[in-house]
Amino acid sequence: MDILETKGVNSLYDPNNHYGTTPVKSASNGKSFASIFDAAMNMVDETNTLQNKADAEEIRFALGLAENTHDMAIAQSKAQIALQYTVAVRDKFIQAYQQIMQMQV
Repeated sequence: MDILETKGVNSLYDPNNHYGTTPVKSASNGKSFASIFDAAMNMVDETNTLQNKADAEEIRFALGLAENTHDMAIAQSKAQIALQYTVAVRDKFIQAYQQIMQMQV
């Protein structure tokens, strides 16, 4: 998921609508909350897959089926970076939610 996809969240509501109740799709990028949510869920699935591959490489190495430690290190690094990225995106979503909840209407 490209982090720039979350940029469209601010443009979901029409600023000319004084009541702020009519959600509109941004004409500039065409992103909706559903597409951003789907991208985030795909990122979580990909992170889970990378974690599972790293675990499988550890087991293969422990059983003596793999002699190359580089494959295990690469799988672990990919899983760690994906997890860090997922946590960073989650933190931004939580921060945005908290800001929205603090808005006064």
